Amino acid sequence: MLVIVLYVIGITAEGMTGALAAGRERLDLFGVSLIACVTAIGGGTVRDLLLNNYPLTWVEHPIYLVFIVSAAMVAVSMSILMHHFHQVFLLLDALGLSVFVMLGTKAALELGHGVLIAVVSAVVTGIFGGVLRDILTDRIPLVFRSEMYASVAVFGALLYALLEGPLHASDGLSAAVAIVATFIFRLLVIYFQWSLPVFEYQERVYNRDARNRLTQFLQRRSLPLPRPSISPKERTTQGIVKAQQDRIARRRSMRERPLAESDEDHSQKVASTRRFLRVRPPGGPRKRKAEGNPASNPGNQPATNPGDHPATNPGEPREN
Repeated sequence: MLVIVLYVIGITAEGMTGALAAGRERLDLFGVSLIACVTAIGGGTVRDLLLNNYPLTWVEHPIYLVFIVSAAMVAVSMSILMHHFHQVFLLLDALGLSVFVMLGTKAALELGHGVLIAVVSAVVTGIFGGVLRDILTDRIPLVFRSEMYASVAVFGALLYALLEGPLHASDGLSAAVAIVATFIFRLLVIYFQWSLPVFEYQERVYNRDARNRLTQFLQRRSLPLPRPSISPKERTTQGIVKAQQDRIARRRSMRERPLAESDEDHSQKVASTRRFLRVRPPGGPRKRKAEGNPASNPGNQPATNPGDHPATNPGEPREN
């Protein structure tokens, strides 16, 4: 009777964790109920299917489904407060794992299998509910990365098989010792954050052209693509010629830009720079003219700038 109570507590806690995982993926109530049931009784279902043990537990006792769905609805209605019960869920999860491992080992031994099959049955019962939950919610199963669920399950299965086999302990004592020892071992794993060594392999990265993939090759063979009117070489040549023409046109437009009234200051700066560099026209040196000032320049006309006269610009013909 105590084992049944602990089993109900375990599937209830697993159902609530499954409901919360479904809520992170924004599933509807049917999805929440399904993920909760898979998390709670998925491991035992896979075990019974592998061992050909019928009827299934939830088929023989449908009341378990009611407990799981009810726990999922409680998790949905109290989701805001669930983060306050994180430590409680860890304890209930460890308790559920201990009960699942003991039941999985006992089921395999009662069917006449050996210790190895009993250990596999315990591991499947204990971890496959979480594995199916993570697969359905599109995540890498947590037990494959950091949690020592499988190691704890192996420990509990070996201990129960040892008590039932060579030591010939009673069923109640074997179950109690296995559950308590597995529960304590799981709490130690959580507290000290024990984990198995992680294998990391970084393959060399190759930059492969997507057009060389097999699917693309088969698609090209079945549906030939229309050929362009010009070859890639011609397209490249035309692009280069077009870019050169654009650059030439841009430079020509900048060179032939008309001098506006607002550019008078710019032209004076250019003229003063030329005088500073002693730029001389190609006809030879000439006498420097004094620049006029506003007082000596009647009509407020700008003084003649040697650099602005057509005859003094280098590269332009002199007027006759």
